[in-house]
Amino acid sequence: MDVNWNIIGVVAILVVVLVVLTIRKNLKEKKKLENLLNNDFKKAKKDRIDADDSANEK
Repeated sequence: MDVNWNIIGVVAILVVVLVVLTIRKNLKEKKKLENLLNNDFKKAKKDRIDADDSANEK
């Protein structure tokens, strides 16, 4: 049985490229989701401002 190394090499390269592209897309989507979750909240409005509170922004 003769093994065709050219076809196996091409398929292996295509698989590696597919895996790399999938990982890159996944990282981009993860960044977008992380930014969305970090920035998608409403800040609670404080009626009483504490002097000891360092984050007493309005």
